[in-house]
Amino acid sequence: MTTVLNASDSAQFLGIVPTLAGFTPRRSIVLLPFRGSRTDGAMRLDPPDDAMPPGRYAASAVRLLQRVRGTDGAAVVVYTDEESVTTADGLVLPGAVVVDHLLAGLRGAGMRVMDALCVTPGGWSSYLDRKPTLKPLAEIGPTPAHPSIGDVSGDQLAGARVPRVGAPERQRVERALTGLRGALDGKGRVSGREDPQALAALALLDDLPGLFEAVLKGPDTIPPFAWAALLWCLQRPALRDAALAQWASDREGGIRALQAQLAFPASGSPIPDELGRVFVGRGPAPDPNRLRSALQVVRHAAARAPRTARPAPLTAAAWLSWALGRAMHAGRYVELARDIDREYSLAMLLERLIAEEALPDWAFRGRTRR
Repeated sequence: MTTVLNASDSAQFLGIVPTLAGFTPRRSIVLLPFRGSRTDGAMRLDPPDDAMPPGRYAASAVRLLQRVRGTDGAAVVVYTDEESVTTADGLVLPGAVVVDHLLAGLRGAGMRVMDALCVTPGGWSSYLDRKPTLKPLAEIGPTPAHPSIGDVSGDQLAGARVPRVGAPERQRVERALTGLRGALDGKGRVSGREDPQALAALALLDDLPGLFEAVLKGPDTIPPFAWAALLWCLQRPALRDAALAQWASDREGGIRALQAQLAFPASGSPIPDELGRVFVGRGPAPDPNRLRSALQVVRHAAARAPRTARPAPLTAAAWLSWALGRAMHAGRYVELARDIDREYSLAMLLERLIAEEALPDWAFRGRTRR
């Protein structure tokens, strides 16, 4: 979504921020990069803690904005649970010291300050006013709907929760997964002890790219035996990586990734650079709609998985969230996976990736908000 800022109407702009961010921020500092009068994305940061000098925090935030190609201006919006303070010199807004450093950093980097706003429980105001006054929250404009974004009424953690699934559904998937494991003797052959659910799941393994593509139709279309087949694949690193590559590209990309992954242990053939580059956030930007569909599926897979099988879909959800520019969600999924298995290798790798690369490279190019 791209919006044109009417700089004289800050209240209307505040109404647009949740759509740009994809959620309604709380306890956050939101940076909105501009090209001219247009913005098409938002970056959410945690406010600095007491140990972080405001100047260092501001410098890091400005460097993030500078990575967004074409950025020549920025707006800053602080969402806080703190109230403003009335002093003899006037109203003091929460976070004023940090915002002063941010604005100085933006100007020092040659960027225009489009707006600097504060939303508190008692009202909203502007850091740019010489004598700020608190205005009613009711003045904030309505949040426009956007079909590719959906509901934005939840806060930044709203999308990082595993869905709730009833016990009967979980039990059906677990039985199907147990049957599938029992139907395989470790060499891909049928053992002769299979049940119908296991046979159905086994059949899906004959066309893995077809399975990975079919699940993108949504959780409501996936029967228990297909959930079992997907969970079985996600627990195997080579198949999991092929699935992620396919969801980040297309069916043909998935076929190439699967062939490369299967060739590696057989012949030692190196994994193509393009696959490694995608995993660390380099190369062409994936289709966000495919990533969102895949994220929804793996979140539901985690909800249906037995506890010991849950780290696999949780870490897939972490990578997909990170690929969508949702680093905070990615970190939360990593935490959930490591709560189950502290040494789960992909969770540990993603933890380092998120720490070293706050967002993938494509998040800083011609952004489409997600």
